[in-house]
Amino acid sequence: MQTNIVSVGWPRTAAFVLGGLAAASVVFWVLKTSGKPLQLNTPAAASGTSTVIDPVALSRALGGGRAPVASSAPSISLSARFSMVGVVADSQSGGAALIAVDGAPPRPYRVGATVADGLVLQSVKGRVAALAAQRDGPVVLTLELPPLKR
Repeated sequence: MQTNIVSVGWPRTAAFVLGGLAAASVVFWVLKTSGKPLQLNTPAAASGTSTVIDPVALSRALGGGRAPVASSAPSISLSARFSMVGVVADSQSGGAALIAVDGAPPRPYRVGATVADGLVLQSVKGRVAALAAQRDGPVVLTLELPPLKR
């Protein structure tokens, strides 16, 4: 009597594949449960140091309005808050300036756009930008590009 090799071979192949999957599953779970617990790198709070929190920025972040908040932090001069990095003078649209506010990365502002705290970029001429409370109001702050390095 002759037996068909194909009909005898598939149960052996299926048993081999299932055995391999079972062994792989056991190895996976043994490695997963016997390893060291995962340690998260959390920064430790430094003792003795105080963190200065800007109450106005905190109020804005939490959805508060632009109402002034009493602050015990020393006030920073207006010129120290702004730093101009670049300008684009244009006779048609008035131009734009690349201004960093409160140490944040610089952002571009077109003439007439509000820069911060109600200050508007009033004009850009050459290497100088003027900030004012209103578009047609008196100049409150003049920003100038740093001198070119040669």
